[in-house]
Amino acid sequence: MTITQELLERLFEEAKVNPRLRTNLDLRTSAEDGSQRMLNAMLPGTEVAIHRHPMSNENVILIKGRLDEVLYEEVTSGDGKTSLKETERIHLSLEEGVYGCQVPKGVWHTVEVIEPSVIYEGKDGKYGEDGSETYASM
Repeated sequence: MTITQELLERLFEEAKVNPRLRTNLDLRTSAEDGSQRMLNAMLPGTEVAIHRHPMSNENVILIKGRLDEVLYEEVTSGDGKTSLKETERIHLSLEEGVYGCQVPKGVWHTVEVIEPSVIYEGKDGKYGEDGSETYASM
């Protein structure tokens, strides 16, 4: 497979008709591949739930566009309630020379898409089988 401008444009067209304003392309080569490797095409306005991967780092490489990878930590108030506090915002931009990042294992995170963007995402374990969880489900 070759990742071309034509492929990226096709992914953006698929994202436009998806109510979630994003689409992904699975890059695994067999059903036995236990990783997550994909291209994720996202449009501004897409909402990615705050989530974490307790058993794996997540590698994010920007291929096209601009977005912020937003990291959070859990904080507990005096009454024992837990909430999230933003701790870091990593602005990925090819023009600014910031091409990717690694989200540490267990760190809550999301993305905010600034312009149509495609990222490569890679981590250990298939989504849904790797213990990943969304903040809303806590």
